[in-house]
Amino acid sequence: MSDIRIIKKYPNRRLYDTHISRYITLEEIRLLVLQGAKFRVEDKRTHEDITRSILLQVIAEQEEGGNPIFTNELLESIIRYYGDPMQNSISRYLELSAQLFQDQQQQFTEQLRTMLGQAQQPLHVLKEMADKQVPIWRSVRREFLKNLSTKAKLIKRRAGLDENGEEVPPPSE
Repeated sequence: MSDIRIIKKYPNRRLYDTHISRYITLEEIRLLVLQGAKFRVEDKRTHEDITRSILLQVIAEQEEGGNPIFTNELLESIIRYYGDPMQNSISRYLELSAQLFQDQQQQFTEQLRTMLGQAQQPLHVLKEMADKQVPIWRSVRREFLKNLSTKAKLIKRRAGLDENGEEVPPPSE
């Protein structure tokens, strides 16, 4: 038997999983993806591979759900690449970017799991990690406020105001 699970799409738009001999939903297709199962969706009549269109339906269903991944701006950008000479490049770029993101997420998760697994008190380790970040955030905030103050002074000077917002007489010649 093949390692690839075959799912048939009938004309009535129902999906039949030949592996378990029953109809399944788009949600169950999503679960197969999450499990890393290899599958192919075929049109029952033509035997054409329609996996891509079914995966797009799963994405559309998830996007409608409430917390979408794709912003309107990102979708518009993607649409603009269709028919563009860079279409193949953007496809490969997005694929590699998603893979890199997934790899980094797995590495971080594993490092965190290892670190917390070795700790006697995992919550204490997390608190220590957060405490180490506090000086960085304070520094960033301090720098931001300093830059904001400098900008405000510059704007006031250009508007002919002093530090307190009082009008400054023009310099005498």
